[in-house]
Amino acid sequence: MPRDAPAAPSRHQRADGAFELGFGTSPRGTVLRTLFQQAPLRLLFPDPEPGEPPTAALLNCAGGLAGGDALRQAVRLEPGARATLCTAAAEKVYRSLGPATRIETRLSLGAGAVLEWLPQETILFDGARMTRRMRAELAGDARLLAAEMLVFGRAAAGERMRRGAVLDSWRLAGPGGLLWADALSLDAPAEQLAAPFGFGGAEAMATLLLAAPEAEAMRDLLRTLPEQAPGAATLPRPGLLLARWLGGASAVRRATGAAIAAIRGAALGLPPRLPRLWTT
Repeated sequence: MPRDAPAAPSRHQRADGAFELGFGTSPRGTVLRTLFQQAPLRLLFPDPEPGEPPTAALLNCAGGLAGGDALRQAVRLEPGARATLCTAAAEKVYRSLGPATRIETRLSLGAGAVLEWLPQETILFDGARMTRRMRAELAGDARLLAAEMLVFGRAAAGERMRRGAVLDSWRLAGPGGLLWADALSLDAPAEQLAAPFGFGGAEAMATLLLAAPEAEAMRDLLRTLPEQAPGAATLPRPGLLLARWLGGASAVRRATGAAIAAIRGAALGLPPRLPRLWTT
């Protein structure tokens, strides 16, 4: 073969997506300070509805994630800034032939900042392998509402996740250091998801985290909402609310959405509704 012959294309061109997003404040309110995006990730900024903070819509232009793909996501809010970040649709993690899909997220909130991290659900195909790590760092008086939902298989097609692996890690730090840490590990999903004292056959799981002085009142509020899916709400420490739901994919999504809407209105001073991207 001639030396200058082009190399044969790889069977799978692994995605290496990234974005860095920064908001600050001005006399006009919260404004965009920094933006970096690397394909296949892209950020759009729809005009916010009345009463809503600036909203960033995250898109994966590749249409899903395969084994070996990597995403790096970073959001920074200066003191006093307010923003919402949602995905435009559910994320799909396809069956892997070996390597895991890697997703790294870092959130940084200055004093008095308010961030909503509200991506829609992540659908794990049978055989998917995903390692996802999220770290949030909060300065004094910052407020964070974060939610993530996992669907174990293509529920609408009757598929269940029986093979593959998941490591989903959360870390929350404040001015004094680590506030909360948690991780989900699935390495034998067929057995773990079916176990009666594990996931009990649930199709989906959602986690909601609120860091705010109103955390205790929000726990009591969530307990009054109509039950869409089996769930629980607790206070790992003062000023921190943790809620989780297990059940059918549609029911878990409805329960998570109802909780987000209620907390937005009661704790964040926002309209008590889901962000528009969740409903369009």
